[in-house]
Amino acid sequence: MALDIRTILSAVESHALASGYFAGVNGHEPKSPPTSGITAAVWVEQIGPARGGSGLNSTSSRLALFVRLYASLMQQEPDAIDPALMDALDGLMAAYSSDFSLGGLVRQVDLLGNYGDPLSARAGYLAEGGSEYRVMTIILPLIVNDLWNQEA
Repeated sequence: MALDIRTILSAVESHALASGYFAGVNGHEPKSPPTSGITAAVWVEQIGPARGGSGLNSTSSRLALFVRLYASLMQQEPDAIDPALMDALDGLMAAYSSDFSLGGLVRQVDLLGNYGDPLSARAGYLAEGGSEYRVMTIILPLIVNDLWNQEA
């Protein structure tokens, strides 16, 4: 079985966009700040075996994605930035914590970190393209079943 990364990334992007929190969702880390509202971006952060979660002759993987939320520091009242980002973050984290399998593309989200770092988010600031923006970066660890065949 081959990793269908385009389909997985597209599904995570579509899910975020359908949440209604974002003005846009990119499949890459943007080089310029959002022009209005909150935007999101999704990209691969890490991939490796899901130790202890593989079958007898195949290896399941832990595919960690970054889902980064962006808000320009210049576009709105400063006191409104974190609450708006946290509303969007909370909506995504709630969805990822429930039955989130991307229509069967992945087995599960590694919520508690059984195979590595758990589902989590970190706040920060980012300077890009001459502007600064507030970001929340989610680590979305996905477990993909039976990705690589093992040879004896």
